[in-house]
Amino acid sequence: METLLKYEHVDIAYLGQPAVEDVSFTLSPGEILGIVGESGSGKSTLIKAAMGLLGSEGRVTRGSIWYKGENLTALPQKELRKLCGPGLGYIFQSAGSAFCPIRTVGAQLYEAMREHGRISKAAFEGRALEMLTKLGFEDGKRILTSYPFELSGGMQQRVGIAAAMLLSPGVLLADEPTSALDVTLQKQVVEEMRMVRDTFGTAIVLVAHNLGVIGAMADNVLVLKDGKTVEYGKTGDVLANPQADYTRALLAAVPRLRR
Repeated sequence: METLLKYEHVDIAYLGQPAVEDVSFTLSPGEILGIVGESGSGKSTLIKAAMGLLGSEGRVTRGSIWYKGENLTALPQKELRKLCGPGLGYIFQSAGSAFCPIRTVGAQLYEAMREHGRISKAAFEGRALEMLTKLGFEDGKRILTSYPFELSGGMQQRVGIAAAMLLSPGVLLADEPTSALDVTLQKQVVEEMRMVRDTFGTAIVLVAHNLGVIGAMADNVLVLKDGKTVEYGKTGDVLANPQADYTRALLAAVPRLRR
């Protein structure tokens, strides 16, 4: 099967201090990979590295990150920015923080799309409304004309997913998209991300500290502790028969969710 995203023996450091060590995994089209671990385990750092979001203090010190045959760690920043959006989409832990509070949602999404090619406002609106409808929004026009602060936290997160999908990325990188939400809203976001995979065939890397969310969504799971891989395999196998004490402790900390 084709591999979309591949991490090969990746090390990442901040200010010279190791944050991730020797992590490898692959992602195929339509696959959902869950990356789970406690806060500070290196989960978010892993996916930020693919997007070039480590900042001035972080860098990949060893290994490679491949997307469709391109080594992302070797690309100039300008080339990587072109790839992000149409190739790799990103959902922030709090989508609301990624929006400017004094501009409408629609204006910001239009600007983001124009960075990757010419598109008229009418064509953008048609595409945005179509995407919102496919993802279960009942009043897309109201969403586009709203300011971020007029939307609930759960709605902001769902709009963040729709925004990332406007450029039809092959891979969606989701950085703890449910962590700030209550159980009801978590369920809505999980269902929307499943819909993204089922409707568009998008592959997803889902970062979470809750193994219950991973168990409900992911085909495969990578368990991280202190920046190192503890377990990696099919989600059902890992949850049913965890090999590491750390994984068993994570399982004991949350209720098991049905897939």
